[in-house]
Amino acid sequence: MCNASLGSKFIVSKVHDEYNINMKKLIIGMTGSSGAIFGARLLEVLADTNIETHLIVSKWAQQTLEHETSYTLDALRELAGETYSVGDMGAKVSSGSFHTDGMVIVPCSMRSVASIAHGLGDHLVHRVADVILKERRKLVVVPRELPLSTLHLENLLKLSKMDVTILPPMPAFYNHPKSLDDMVDHIVMRILDQFDVARELVSRWDGKMHNNSKRIHPIK
Repeated sequence: MCNASLGSKFIVSKVHDEYNINMKKLIIGMTGSSGAIFGARLLEVLADTNIETHLIVSKWAQQTLEHETSYTLDALRELAGETYSVGDMGAKVSSGSFHTDGMVIVPCSMRSVASIAHGLGDHLVHRVADVILKERRKLVVVPRELPLSTLHLENLLKLSKMDVTILPPMPAFYNHPKSLDDMVDHIVMRILDQFDVARELVSRWDGKMHNNSKRIHPIK
């Protein structure tokens, strides 16, 4: 009976482990650039999925979040599956042995771009990004700055050469956004696309070009 009990526990444990392995895990880092609404909206959307989210918010990301949005840090953390202090360098997400499907840093400050590009683990967001790179997992950065200096561009190019996806939050107008919310949702949808998470938050391009006047040069 003891052996049967142990066997039963082993089977339950194995099923639980397989469930955890198959569940998509995504790390969301937020750093101190303008555009905190993109990170907040991403968490809102993911909260309605079965994706396991791990959130890290830097000190200046919190400051920007509370300046630009109605969110407090505590309210934002309630949207995430697990949260970590930016100074907790021993957090489980800081190890490559903790398997995830990747990380997005949204928004991503130029300081963070530079730190990641040069391997400087100043705080947990940077450390985790370094882990994602060394484990050859998906890393998406959403840099929010303008204009971009030569140094900014060089650092972004360095990351791109390491297979990091650079996804600046540039609005699209082909889907005729009706509000700022539509523009934010377009960016969030495109972020999720990078991780093969399909969410139809706004209209996608349908290949149909609309014209208000006769073409001078018809498309053939």
